[in-house]
Amino acid sequence: MTVAVALLVVTILLVLLFDLTNGFHDAANMIATLIASQALTPGPALLLVGVFTFIGPLLAGTLVADTIGGFVSLEGVPATLGISLVLCAVLAAVGWNLLTWLLAMPSSSSHALVGGLVGAVSVTVGPAKVLWGLSDLEQGQLVGVTKVLLSLLLSPLLGFAAGYLLHRLSCFLLRAAHPSINQRLRQLQWLTAAVLAFAHGTNDAQKGMGIITLVLLLGGFLQTFEVPVWVIFASAGSITLGTMLGGWRIVKTVGYGIYRLRPLHGLNAQLSSSLVILAASLAGGPVSTTHVVSSSIMGLGAAERPRAVHWVKAREIALTWLFTLPGSALLGALLAWPVFYLLQGG
Repeated sequence: MTVAVALLVVTILLVLLFDLTNGFHDAANMIATLIASQALTPGPALLLVGVFTFIGPLLAGTLVADTIGGFVSLEGVPATLGISLVLCAVLAAVGWNLLTWLLAMPSSSSHALVGGLVGAVSVTVGPAKVLWGLSDLEQGQLVGVTKVLLSLLLSPLLGFAAGYLLHRLSCFLLRAAHPSINQRLRQLQWLTAAVLAFAHGTNDAQKGMGIITLVLLLGGFLQTFEVPVWVIFASAGSITLGTMLGGWRIVKTVGYGIYRLRPLHGLNAQLSSSLVILAASLAGGPVSTTHVVSSSIMGLGAAERPRAVHWVKAREIALTWLFTLPGSALLGALLAWPVFYLLQGG
């Protein structure tokens, strides 16, 4: 087995570990509203979310994977070096996921992966190898890092707006409803939680698919960027396993730390988040399930009782959102530079 092939195998395994930590991290965002509003107990909630997370990547296509795998260009870079840089980037993303999990802070796996790749590639083979997309934006085309960043930036704002508007509308429609409606709302949450899990699978699992396809292309196992079927199943299985393991520390932050959630809140948070994530997946834009769900909860809280929203916790989440991209980029650069130095012969 050559060094390049060995690195490729290690990188694929690490990407699947990243998918697992992604599911582990983001499971909290999907089940937090179910548990906080008492729609389901933890066991059935994880089972429901796990099943639909697995189905999502199998049916959703590969538009997000194409975006993730295409914003760095390592053409002309030796296979060993190219795969090593991707390996360092994924290590940075996994490290960031674990760090924020230990701190019980909902952060973006997407931000971490993008930051790790940009940092690792820019500091070694140069920023010209990153498809920034700024010149294409002037021509009305949304590609590369620009597309990724706009997706990640706009999705929380859309989540907040969707949560706010949907909650105002539902409160108006149910203004004269009997309290017994809460039981029906809890049952409806099973459906919206399934849709949210499906949306999460369609978007987040594709990030791992894109990276695995990129390293297969770098290793010469593919001639064109086309996601193999086995990669789809492997990524879907890994993110589902992570989801089933759950992230209980973050459940407390999302489900109880932002706003007190009742059945209507849980329903609206899940529905508004699902709409934003599915729309992004159809456009090929990678988004953060964490930030969309958290911002939708803030939106519905602002629509009902702004003073009851724990804005301090919201600020902590926003700061984590801001620091993830540069933090993971720095981590990716720190990991990649010595590797690059060694492979270049010191």
